[in-house]
Amino acid sequence: MGIKASSVLILLLLFHDFLCISAKGGKHSFLKEANKGGEWKKLKYDYIIVGGGTAGCTLAATLSQNMSVLLLERGGSPFGNENITQIQNFHTNLLDYESPHSPTQEVIFEDGVVSARARVLGGGTSLNAGFYTRASSSEVRAMGLEPSLVEQSYRWVESIVAHRPLPNEWQDAVAKGLLEAGVSPYNGFTYDHIPGTKLGGTTFNHSGYRSTAADILVQSANPKKLKVLLFATVQRILFTTKGKARPKANGVVFRDRDGSKHRVLLKEGNSEVIISAGALGSPQLLMLSGIGPAEELKSMGIRVIMDLPAVGKGMADNPMNSVFVPTAIPISISLIQVVGITKYGTYIEATSGFVPTNTKLVKNEGTILQKVNGPRSRGYLRLNSTNAEDNPVVRFNYFEHPVDLQSCVEGIKTIQKVIMSHPIKKFIFPNMNLTQIMRSSFQQRVNLIPRETEDCVSIEQYCKDTVTSIWHYHGGCQVGSVIDRDYRLIGADGVRIIDGSTFNFSPGTNPQATVMMLGRYMGVKILRGRLDSLAIVNLQHPT
Repeated sequence: MGIKASSVLILLLLFHDFLCISAKGGKHSFLKEANKGGEWKKLKYDYIIVGGGTAGCTLAATLSQNMSVLLLERGGSPFGNENITQIQNFHTNLLDYESPHSPTQEVIFEDGVVSARARVLGGGTSLNAGFYTRASSSEVRAMGLEPSLVEQSYRWVESIVAHRPLPNEWQDAVAKGLLEAGVSPYNGFTYDHIPGTKLGGTTFNHSGYRSTAADILVQSANPKKLKVLLFATVQRILFTTKGKARPKANGVVFRDRDGSKHRVLLKEGNSEVIISAGALGSPQLLMLSGIGPAEELKSMGIRVIMDLPAVGKGMADNPMNSVFVPTAIPISISLIQVVGITKYGTYIEATSGFVPTNTKLVKNEGTILQKVNGPRSRGYLRLNSTNAEDNPVVRFNYFEHPVDLQSCVEGIKTIQKVIMSHPIKKFIFPNMNLTQIMRSSFQQRVNLIPRETEDCVSIEQYCKDTVTSIWHYHGGCQVGSVIDRDYRLIGADGVRIIDGSTFNFSPGTNPQATVMMLGRYMGVKILRGRLDSLAIVNLQHPT
């Protein structure tokens, strides 16, 4: 069979969801807790994926159509957990740092910002606010991706997890307020990244039920080729150097929830370990495996496999600043649905009605927030210890670059215009003015950054003192410095990194759509690279 004909057949089969195969094996049949033992111990794999998160799930689902895949996730399953699946439990889930096997790990950055790190199948898609929107066409070009395959991969993701939201009264008012504030035109409902105001997608359906990357995994993976181990924390990647010109990965070591260590190995040949542990986990794992800045690794007592100084460098987190608007009338729960994509490098979004309760009519408050695009400010990640369970040390240097600070200032000014717009004014107490709203918002302590005063005197100070994370941190394993354009680790064989740690910027207004797309995209690209042997196997799959 010719290469061109084989390519067409593979792509046709790859973009089929294999729902009947999943149904035969049972939707969750390949999910196992790592401490339960099983046949996985005796097997070798074509691919070992570290991290069952936003990228890891779509990648595993794709590769499993033809290749044997072991997916290792340090957390548990999201299925059956109403704190994850129900929109009214969003804050309860996000702030649950203490309960046994919580899906959320608290992380405090050196900047004084408190954030949450996912430890659950589905990763950030099991914790976040659900907004679904694509990267811009210019961002796709900057990433060096094939536009046609990007489009196909987005559509594949969207067929399972994305929905058109029904805006509530607050979201509708914010959209109209953004237009009154000059963030135009109105682009209606679209997943595309277009300047102006739009209604984007959401991973919550009309009943408030969340879909995650884990849903893509269980609906689309081939259970005959995939094994997923939960509560499996990878400690390091195993490398062999004997008889090799450069290091080659041949497996990983992980711990289960009981603390027992396990070693799993790759098959011989072109098999790979693929790291999809996120912007904090991926550079951390490389360092724990002996790949990173040599002097830093030596200081931690880690044997250096390869000196790669760029690991952990170029870390960035998009600053978020919020204004909390007390309302005179009850407003229902909503997460991000509307976005204003401004001309000065900031995105305006909104939420409403959230406190940890099961009722739909809750605290009388709406929130309008801004996220700085990019950003240009950069920081670093380094190891805190040699324990993979510990958070690394991370600093983002929020607003160090003056352009980021100016973007925030313009964003807050736009939020102020929205608050004073006619659509929003009807929600506000008659005796409350903009100055009172801003002062009240400033006085809410949303981070651990020391303050010189409790009275905000400038928008610049508001930006610096009220900065929080919108959980869009990225970098540490960027294309060009740590990995090549095929997402292969530079200087070693048998390792790829596919997740947000590879980004030089946060794509779109919210990156989860693009991270899920990237897992699918690279899965297809990898299978294309093994075309000759795969075409026949694919044709033998029952559909």
